[in-house]
Amino acid sequence: MFKNFKSVTKTAYGRGSFDKLDEILEEKRPTPDACMVFLVDDVFQSKPGVKDRIPVRGNDVLLWINVAKEPTTEQVDKIRDDVLRDKGLPAGIIGIGGGSVMDLAKATSLMFTNEGSSTLYQGLNLVKKPGIYHVGVPTISGTGAEVSMTAVLTGPTKKLGLKCDWTVFDQIVLDPDLLDGVDRNQWFYTGMDCYIHCVESMTGTQKNTFSEAYGWKALELCKEVFLDSDNGRSKENEEKLMVASYMGGLSLTYSEVGVCHALSYGLSKIFDIHHGIANCIAFNQLKDVYGDFVDEFHTMVEKHKIDIPKNLSAQWNEEDIDAMAEVAIKLEHMWNHAFGANWKKVLDKDRIKGWYRKM
Repeated sequence: MFKNFKSVTKTAYGRGSFDKLDEILEEKRPTPDACMVFLVDDVFQSKPGVKDRIPVRGNDVLLWINVAKEPTTEQVDKIRDDVLRDKGLPAGIIGIGGGSVMDLAKATSLMFTNEGSSTLYQGLNLVKKPGIYHVGVPTISGTGAEVSMTAVLTGPTKKLGLKCDWTVFDQIVLDPDLLDGVDRNQWFYTGMDCYIHCVESMTGTQKNTFSEAYGWKALELCKEVFLDSDNGRSKENEEKLMVASYMGGLSLTYSEVGVCHALSYGLSKIFDIHHGIANCIAFNQLKDVYGDFVDEFHTMVEKHKIDIPKNLSAQWNEEDIDAMAEVAIKLEHMWNHAFGANWKKVLDKDRIKGWYRKM
């Protein structure tokens, strides 16, 4: 196996590192009034502890991003067009938030320099030119978006990432202090995204020593947080989960995701269910694929008294299930990783529909 991926250029880690963001951006401003675009999860609009520390200068653009729905191609195109119209080409873009905000920042950075709609670039290595300087600041841990080479967007016809070397952030800032106050269920759903990344990465056909090294360590940290600790939300565990997210993202970058992510894409595309909780809904029903890992997942859900929606299929009609299965089965790279090159011999739409009917 040969893979030659770009990694994040610079990583700032440690409590208080968010307060160094202005200093980090300073050297990337070609002039004092050069524009930086800040995309920030709007949950922080009413939280002075973060809001008042965002290093916005006079000509910068600050956009509060509502993440009730996952990022879309339409949203990316609009941000790009509005900023270019009002400010011209910015010097950089900074995403402060969870995976949705960071994916939005990664995708928009590319679209500032590539013509047309972002729908044209959903896929592998379709982007023609490198984007502008872009920075990721995660405020919740688990998605791995801070290190991945994919910016996942929902478009008119599909949910699929803009994936290339240029998607990867130029700079990330990992400050565990920013994790304080995250809703308990959301903390779990997003943390499980990391856990599931690693399970899928290391149980498929494209696993390798590199991906396993990161994946097993990330799983170890996840277990310390969600299984072995009486207080999963402690300061120490915040740091463990932030590092696990980073390592889990690298594990899947050098391998691939599998069945759970394919099913979750169907849930997200058809019903706008957020990625983290969609993964949990799907993984909950995949004992036949992931065995003991699903049992371990059930133990973590029970230990932390997490609400995983059930009996959803009772509200779905056959058209809904068929539409989700159609989204999922098109993700051939995920099925190839999960079951091998002959995956079509063990998988068809009926089997996929069977998993959805259990949800």
